Amino acid sequence: MIDISEKEIIKRSATAYGEIHLKPSTIESIRNGEIKKGDVIGISKVAGISGAKITSTMLPLCHQIPLDDVEPTIDISGEVLSVKCTVKAHHKTGVEMEALVCVSTALLNAWDMVKYLEKDESGNYPTTRITNLGVLEKRKG
Repeated sequence: MIDISEKEIIKRSATAYGEIHLKPSTIESIRNGEIKKGDVIGISKVAGISGAKITSTMLPLCHQIPLDDVEPTIDISGEVLSVKCTVKAHHKTGVEMEALVCVSTALLNAWDMVKYLEKDESGNYPTTRITNLGVLEKRKG
């Protein structure tokens, strides 16, 4: 880990973003509430929050950060389900990894919930993909 013992505790925030591309029929099933495992958007938000809270467990060199807020939003446009998450904390180091883990976990959860609709006849996922994962903004102070 990096030594942050001399750094000041200040307000920090980070916003991350990512997308999952799905079949039009899968998107329609999500919109109509027809997914066997339940509410894709609601459960993916909770999964993202949970992921952000355990970031230091998954990424062993990240500092444990007490988070003040984790706010994922999920939108559907065309064949894309997009996740944006802002994480806030008062700490000595930034929260961009927590924001990225929130987005990644939400996207992976969505994939898990709809994978039975995305598979082709051989059991593969020729069109399903997660893209555009990145940090949109990081702030401190």
